[in-house]
Amino acid sequence: MSTSTRTARPFRVLVCGTNFGRFYAEAARRRPGFELAGLLSRGSAASRACAHRLGVPHYTDVDDLPAGIDAACVAVSSAISGGQGTELARALMDRGIHVLQEHPVHLTELTENLKHARRRGVRYRLNTHYPHVAPVRAFTDAARRLVARQRPLFVDAATPVHLMHPLVDILGQALGTLRPWRFADPAPLPDGIGPQPFRSLHGVFAGVPLTLRVHHQLDPSDRDNHALHWHRISLGTEGGVLTLADTHGPVLWSPRLHIGRDADRRFVLDGPGTGRLGLATTSVVGTTGTFRTVFSDLWPQAVGRALDDLREAAERGDDALRAGQYELAVCRIWTDLAARLGPPQIVRPATPEPLAVSDVFAADVFPAPAPAPPVPAQEPSPARESAPAPATPLPAPGHPTAYTPSAEFFDLVAAEHTATASAPAIAALLTDADLSGGPVVDIGAGTGLVTEAVARARPDLEILACEPAVGMRAVLTSRVFSDPDLRSRVTVTADAAPGLDLPDRIGAVLLCGVLGHLDADERALLWRRLTRRLAPGGLVVVELMGFEEPLTLPETRLATATAGHHRYEWWFAGAPDTTDEGAMRLHSTWRVHRDDATQAVREVHDSYRWAPFGLKDVVAESGMTAHPLPTRPGAPPLAVLTFPAEPTTEDLR
Repeated sequence: MSTSTRTARPFRVLVCGTNFGRFYAEAARRRPGFELAGLLSRGSAASRACAHRLGVPHYTDVDDLPAGIDAACVAVSSAISGGQGTELARALMDRGIHVLQEHPVHLTELTENLKHARRRGVRYRLNTHYPHVAPVRAFTDAARRLVARQRPLFVDAATPVHLMHPLVDILGQALGTLRPWRFADPAPLPDGIGPQPFRSLHGVFAGVPLTLRVHHQLDPSDRDNHALHWHRISLGTEGGVLTLADTHGPVLWSPRLHIGRDADRRFVLDGPGTGRLGLATTSVVGTTGTFRTVFSDLWPQAVGRALDDLREAAERGDDALRAGQYELAVCRIWTDLAARLGPPQIVRPATPEPLAVSDVFAADVFPAPAPAPPVPAQEPSPARESAPAPATPLPAPGHPTAYTPSAEFFDLVAAEHTATASAPAIAALLTDADLSGGPVVDIGAGTGLVTEAVARARPDLEILACEPAVGMRAVLTSRVFSDPDLRSRVTVTADAAPGLDLPDRIGAVLLCGVLGHLDADERALLWRRLTRRLAPGGLVVVELMGFEEPLTLPETRLATATAGHHRYEWWFAGAPDTTDEGAMRLHSTWRVHRDDATQAVREVHDSYRWAPFGLKDVVAESGMTAHPLPTRPGAPPLAVLTFPAEPTTEDLR
């Protein structure tokens, strides 16, 4: 399928089942290039209500399906779980429909499904789901880069028994191969010690020593709710250990501890050759969201990636059986492990009581921010536990000195966030979009990280980058002037919203981390001006903060970076603004340390007003329709706004 065909006719997806199938339905509904064609179920009231809510047809029989369905997601239990999912998958393939089937599926079923797909000339994929979840992808991508540099020395993994099949897939993707594999039987349990939740075994996976711990208990009627934890994986090399702390993040990097010794065998703690002692003992990559965001964002996004893979296989015309050899090998390994472990212990525990972090840690771990005296420029102060108050009146957001105090440090934090969250999502959105109506306007372009990503994704576009803050604009201008391509297409202005000078017609607007700087009247004016100039089919991309109402944010170190002998720490705090109802005052402190010294040699403070609100508020203010964009967990909300489609004559009948 070509790009033009993909734009003209979306890939139409039927979802079978409305339990886990709800996440498939959300994925097909949200994913650019896809269309949810309907739901197929046994016809319960809940399933019919789900179809009604989504505005799609509901079917109860494969024979009733209309023509024009490209693919089906079978989120119905297979025979291994006592369901009819495999029979349904084959019936759909008989109608020429590509199939994405939810795991687990028995090895013999998988083999026959792939053969059936080959006979019918369609694509079939088994979806183990969790390798597509964003934090797991971050882990596997990092692992591939790591093993390309250094030989892996060990893998230590833990999983609940019902997620062991996806674990094998995750390990295969992390190490780049499955072979060779070989496992020993689990160690026998001592007599008389009572039930043990975990079984452990050792072996070799992809030629790497493996220790596997499996939570080998299962409530057959409620598997997910009684897992003691989800996937946890550590991959070790001589340079350090890469760890997936949980299926839903974060990912950790722990450099190898190695201290040189002098002639007397004493540790050498300073001087030449000790620079690596300044490395963070563990770095946290990414942040964690809530369980709610797992279900609202992470899982539908993961399903969307699986749908992308299925569509790409259909476009290439892959032979299903040949393309499925990796899936078969994963299934064989899972089958071998399951046979060695034997049947899990059946348990029916009571409803657990999940605890919040505040239930476990003392209150003083999370102190509330309190005002601190101004810091004299000539006397750097040590790190404090409270948020600093500004020493001078704060500039307005559009004032040329706003953000300037911390502009020198901005990219130390923003570069990673932009590269792993907003930039890929925005670039993917704009790559195939029709933006012929006018230039892209990046309002509050900052140092130009998103501007540059958009320019790379669309070499045919002109971009207007507006940044009123002097310090930020200096970096933006330098970025543009250092690249001949950017110099030819990016115009930098000092304009501030809402009264900035806009082109008569705009193809797309970027509002990343901007709207909260404006009050309600300023936002209303900005929306009126933008919507009058937005070309038909134009897009508005909005990135917000991760909170929707004023709250207290204790001062927390969010990032650390090093350059030469200096270590830079970013501390962040926030609190409701006592003089501006509904707004917050956000504080950033950058502390610069030399090597591993605890005393900062320099501190830089920045502070600004922010109006917290959510995407629903943006929709209400703009009158546009919002669609969330996929991004990494814990990242600020990111969405694209479009005008509702004008009703056609057919719609009005």
